[in-house]
Amino acid sequence: MNRRMSWVLKGVLGAALLAGGCGSAQKEATEAAINAAQTAINTMQGEAAKYVPEQLAAANDALQSARNALAKSDYGGALAGAREAANRARELAAATAAKKEEWRKTWASLDEAIPKSLEAAKVKLDAYSRRRPATMDSAQLDTAEAQYEQLKQKWAEAKAEAAQGNLGEAIQKASGLPDQLTQLKEMLAIKP
Repeated sequence: MNRRMSWVLKGVLGAALLAGGCGSAQKEATEAAINAAQTAINTMQGEAAKYVPEQLAAANDALQSARNALAKSDYGGALAGAREAANRARELAAATAAKKEEWRKTWASLDEAIPKSLEAAKVKLDAYSRRRPATMDSAQLDTAEAQYEQLKQKWAEAKAEAAQGNLGEAIQKASGLPDQLTQLKEMLAIKP
């Protein structure tokens, strides 16, 4: 967890301790706790929206619950909601880092395997265009070539997304490619 997030969460806890008073002091302390939780969520907003949007929504829901309780002068409920929102903000940091690493590894694996498979298919297609095997008619070869071009295009789209930093989109675009390339390699009699 980064230092800023740590300070924000300490602020939430400090505000919670101050909330032990009554009247306007209690209201101010509760508002401070809610604002600190909001700051903690805002710190993670951009990356969390990209990597763990459902957890970000849960954190924002907890924060809204705290605000609703505050509007009803339910300081205890508001403070509990602020604590929950702050805890969810802390979880956002960990979940975002984990998802980011998972996507990085998944993309690295795809980026290693798919170009090799595409290259193997291209080499075989080039060889077959010069001398088609007896087991393959020209329609089958045309189908294989069209499939190769389609897969190559999908891979180019996935690479473009990755180059823009959209690993989630890149992985989604590339998700079916390994299986499709395996089928193409089987059609072309490429051994694993």
